[in-house]
Amino acid sequence: MVRKEEGAAALRPGFWRDRPLDDLSREEWEALCDGCGRCCLLKLEDEDTGEIAYTDVACRLFDDGTCRCGNYALRFQLVKGCVRLSPETIASDKDWMPKTCAYRVLAEGGDLPEWHYLVSGSRETVREAGISVHGRTVPEWEVDEDDYEDRIIEGMI
Repeated sequence: MVRKEEGAAALRPGFWRDRPLDDLSREEWEALCDGCGRCCLLKLEDEDTGEIAYTDVACRLFDDGTCRCGNYALRFQLVKGCVRLSPETIASDKDWMPKTCAYRVLAEGGDLPEWHYLVSGSRETVREAGISVHGRTVPEWEVDEDDYEDRIIEGMI
C-alpha cells in the first residue's frame, strides 16, 4: 500500500502532466522537488569545454541528514550564487542541474520517475532508488577550495 505524503495529498494528482512549469502554483512548484539534494552539491565547470562536474561537497546550508536546506527562507542572502529555480532559469541553463531533477526532466518533456514521491507516495523512494545524496556528502567548510577537484564524483549524478 502506498502511503500518501503529507502536503502532497492536497495537490491534484498528476498536476505536472497537463500544465507547463510556468503555469504551476507556488505550492505545486515547490512540491516538484524530490529532496535528493543533488542541486546543493558544489559543481565545477571546465573552462574549456563548459562541462559540469559534481563534487561530494555540499553547500554550507545543506543538511545531509534530511537532504534539505538548513535555512531555505534565507538561502539567497546567506549563500552567494544560490540559484532561484524558475521556469526561466531552467530554460536558460539547465545543464548544471542533475539529469534526474524533476524540474529539468519536465522542462525537457519527460515525466516524473517512479521513485519521485509524487508518484510513489513516499519520500523514502528517492533514497531507495539511490538518487538521494543522503549520507554521502561533506560540508563545504570541511574542504579547502583548492581540494574541490579531488572531490569530483563519478556515477552518483
